[in-house]
Amino acid sequence: MIRITDQYVWNVVFSIFFVILVVMGTIILDTEARIPFAELVLADYVLITLATWRLIRLFVYDAITKFLREQFYDVTKVGKELVLEKPARGPRRTLADLFSCPWCLGVWLAALVTFLYMISDVTMFLIVFLALSGIATYLQLLANLTGHGAERLKNLNEGR
Repeated sequence: MIRITDQYVWNVVFSIFFVILVVMGTIILDTEARIPFAELVLADYVLITLATWRLIRLFVYDAITKFLREQFYDVTKVGKELVLEKPARGPRRTLADLFSCPWCLGVWLAALVTFLYMISDVTMFLIVFLALSGIATYLQLLANLTGHGAERLKNLNEGR
């Protein structure tokens, strides 16, 4: 038998809130969108995908947004060190889980980026900027991977 905890309730509340936001966004886009869904082309989907990917990395992994993620954690003292721990339950736990999961946050951010992309020309610069930043980030990760692989092979050949 499944035991329903209050954390399940908070997860359901946030899920229902997300569905309500998506439905509201869809209604708004139906009446106000500068680009209807039917007119999106491959380039649009690529921009939306890259911008979403960059935002996911920004909010889940990057140091510059660590202060935001930390707002949802509890600070506990272990010995002489302060340690961040996810709350045991409640809305802060759900938000901590959301901001630590790229797949979970990706759904929310994809909905947001798609909405912004379709609703206004003003957001186009932001989305193109994020997409280009995503490509640059990927190229940097690829360069790091190549460099580390070359270094590893060099060390293997030199017997280190």
